This record gives sequence, structure tokens and C-alpha cells, in this order.
Amino acid sequence: MTQMNMIQALNSAMDVMMARDPGVVLMGEDVGYFGGVFRATEGLQRKYGEHRVLDSPIAEGGIVATAIGMSINGLRPVAEIQFADYIYPAYDQIVSELARIRYRSGGDFYAPVTIRTPCGGGIRGGQTHSQSPEAIFAHVSGLKVVMPSNPYDAKGLLIAAIEEDDPVIFLEPKRLYNGPFDGDPNKPAVGWNSHPRGDVPEGHYRVDLGVAEIVRPGNQLTIITYGTMVHVCIAAAEKAGVDAEVIDLRSIVPLDVETIVNSVKKTGRCIVAHEATRFGGFGGEILSTIQEECFWHLEAPVLRVAGWDTPYPHAFEWEYFPGQARVVAAIKATMEAS
Repeated sequence: MTQMNMIQALNSAMDVMMARDPGVVLMGEDVGYFGGVFRATEGLQRKYGEHRVLDSPIAEGGIVATAIGMSINGLRPVAEIQFADYIYPAYDQIVSELARIRYRSGGDFYAPVTIRTPCGGGIRGGQTHSQSPEAIFAHVSGLKVVMPSNPYDAKGLLIAAIEEDDPVIFLEPKRLYNGPFDGDPNKPAVGWNSHPRGDVPEGHYRVDLGVAEIVRPGNQLTIITYGTMVHVCIAAAEKAGVDAEVIDLRSIVPLDVETIVNSVKKTGRCIVAHEATRFGGFGGEILSTIQEECFWHLEAPVLRVAGWDTPYPHAFEWEYFPGQARVVAAIKATMEAS
């Protein structure tokens, strides 16, 4: 095991896969010479050359279109979109082409493209550097959607995504790149070296897509979440003094329905939390699944804690961000309901 932050873990995953498979290529804006805006690809162009780590123009549609062409010709491209907020110019390529290739060709072609992109707020990035668009892609048949919450999972999930024959949207909560974040912006920052999930194997290993993890066992309440909100919800459960079970989904497509259902049937109470906008957010899909599968086991309505239905504000970031106070309030409301 080696101590790694999430950036180092992602870099290690790409390094491992490039060494194992000569068909794995990286591409994106500044991913080569400069090693990426967050340095997630640092040193990989020097190690593997300019033909396998390609600096692209500022053209997200072109990046994804090129990756599609590479993939159907036998390569496994890992395309970086510098911020999730900039992925929209590539949306048509992703939805109309990438997600449909296997289906429209009757299985003759497939597109093993992984699209990495930093997402979420908490870094004072304002409305154009803080979005969490996972629900938009979860709606599209043919795409898999992943969001890790720690370095160990980040490396294992990225390796699994690159090995996957279907396209994967791999969202990286940038507030977690250098350390866990419990939602309190006034606390000193801590690194991953103080967290057990900062211990990462140097070699190849997988964290399979579609397998959630119970990161805090409990019997009174289930909290379902992913990404940065995993750490916020653990801290909120401890602050509220409730025996809450916290589930880290890790991937939202495929969704680990079995783990969700088993937990909610056990506890009878549930909260769904995510940083993205509440209306139309992925929490609504989780809530619907719980209603269909667990209705007769519920002792209280399922509550959602999410971002507000506005653009991500710069000046009022911490009013927007669903921090511990809002999660604690939802916990108390759920426990008091009958």
C-alpha cells in the first residue's frame, strides 16, 4: 500500500492501464505537457509519449468525437473534459453517438470510452466550475455513470471503467482531490494521509461498477449518497447521534438496488443526499426505487437533501452547498416522523 490523494490514485490507475494495454490512450486539454489542470495526468506523456497522451484543442465536441473514432477502431481512449461544466458542447456526441453505437450496430461495434471530468463545488469556483451533471447522463441509455468518494475507490473504479466495453462518464469530486471534506468550510483542510482510504495499492485492482458500499453501518436510518456528500453525511450522522447507515453508491449507473433495498427494509427510514440540484436530480430516481421496493417497510417519508434549484452561486457557496446542518435537520425530521 502507498499513501495517495485522489489525484495520485487516478494518475496511478491510468499509468497501470497504459502499461498493461497499449490500446489505452489519454487525450484532453493540457493533459500532456502540463499534466492536466489538476495534474491528474502528470508525467504520463513523458513516460508513454505524445502518441498515447495527446494534448487536444479547446474543443470538447472534438475530443469526444475523436475518442469515439479511436474506440471503434480498437483503442481504449480516456478523454478528459477539464471541468464537468464544459462537457455540454460534447453532449450531442456523447448522447447521439457514443451511447448508441453498440445498440445501433446490433453489437457489431462497441465504444470503450472513459470520459473523466472534475465535478462539484466547494472550491469557490462559481457557476461555471461547480456543477454536478450526473443525472443528465444517468438518463441516457448506454452510458455508465461513476462518482468515487476516496482515493482507493477512485483508482479501482477508474481501472474498471477503462476495462469496461461500454462508455463510462467518470465524475471526480474535485473538493476531494486532496483530502476528505465533511462540509464544514471553517475547519482546517486535512489530507488523505489521515484517512484509511488514502492507502492505495500500487498495482492493478478493480472496484466493480454497480456495487455500493456501506461506509457506516446502522439500524435506525439509511442515508444514500455518493461523492463529496459521503463524508458530509457520515459527519452529520455522528453529530445527530443517530444510528444511521450510510451507503456510498460509488456508481449511479449501474445502480446497486439490492444494497439500497436491504438497508431501507432494515431501518424503515431513509434520506437521499446529493450536491446536485434537487429538482430532476438523481435522488428522485433513488426515491422512486425505494417507494416501489420498500413501501410497506417505510415508517416515514423519504427525504431529499440537495443543492438548491439555482445556478451554483459564488458569493453564497456555503448557503447552496448541502452541508451538515441541512443533513442533520433531515435526520431529525425523519426520526421524528411517524
